[in-house]
Amino acid sequence: MFRFAHPIFLFLLILLPIFIAVFAFYQIQRKRRIAKLGDRDLIERLTPNVSFRRPWTKFILLLAAMLFIIISLAQPQFGIKKSVDNKRGIEVMIALDISNSMLAQDVQPSRLDKAKQIVSKLVDGMQNDRVGLIVFAGDAYVQLPITADYVSAKIFLSSISPSLISRQGTAIGSAIDLCIKSFGENKTDIGRSIIVITDGENHEDDAVQAAKLAVSQKIQINVIGVGLPEGAPIPVSGTMSFKKDKDGNVVVSKLDEVMCQQIAVAGGGIYVRADNTNNAQKVIADKLDKLAKNDISAENFASYNEQFQSFALVALLLLIIDVFIFNRKNKFLKNIIIFK
Repeated sequence: MFRFAHPIFLFLLILLPIFIAVFAFYQIQRKRRIAKLGDRDLIERLTPNVSFRRPWTKFILLLAAMLFIIISLAQPQFGIKKSVDNKRGIEVMIALDISNSMLAQDVQPSRLDKAKQIVSKLVDGMQNDRVGLIVFAGDAYVQLPITADYVSAKIFLSSISPSLISRQGTAIGSAIDLCIKSFGENKTDIGRSIIVITDGENHEDDAVQAAKLAVSQKIQINVIGVGLPEGAPIPVSGTMSFKKDKDGNVVVSKLDEVMCQQIAVAGGGIYVRADNTNNAQKVIADKLDKLAKNDISAENFASYNEQFQSFALVALLLLIIDVFIFNRKNKFLKNIIIFK
């Protein structure tokens, strides 16, 4: 496959016919001036060292050099270049709760924003690990497949909001199941962990059973509970009011630490609360450091092979040849007939 990395430079090719037209006009005018002086054959015999062909040769060389320079600037690329990057690390899938209850502000600036800060710090602390991101509410979706591209992970993280999932609820079990599937087959016994970040208000499925399933596949479940046990009301987006129940009472969302602890125990991991004072991210990072590191399956990075060097070299050779061609005939080489 062939392409130009910077095709905008190809617009410079418009200059070539302009230069040809200008040079042709100049040569026509020059020929007319010579014709006024007398017969061309006679003038050529009177000026034996003057070449009428060399200016055209030099112009063609310069024009060709300019063509190759423009192509070089456009940076032609051809084919696919593949490299293999072997790393030793672990694999981590993060299941992030984005239900409306995560908008509660008992943790500042909000539960969801706090959770995103924790994820960002976890990603910053990774070096040779792979990370994936799943968001869930009433349903669970893969936001970012497992990868070593930490920049993409943080970009996807910044765009997360409860509006990504229309069906509200908290399906922790579905999120864990999807994380397990996202890992794929473990052929190297690499350390694997699922980090569930939630307020624990599970209303959809059996999260504890899902955690046990993960353990059976050698996947550790760690849980970060975001919020406070006493809870806080849930803001209604775009308004100054809070969510209310059918009787008109303000709904208070509370951190369900019992549920979070049960999931962590069933998943063979730890539970830590993320509030306004402690550093839950560091506790989880220390736990991840204890997982077995192994060779992660090779990552193939595909890119185009650069070809501009060849065009630049041809342009340089043409310019060098042009330098050694004079408009006047060389008296030492006049017996060698190259240009008539």
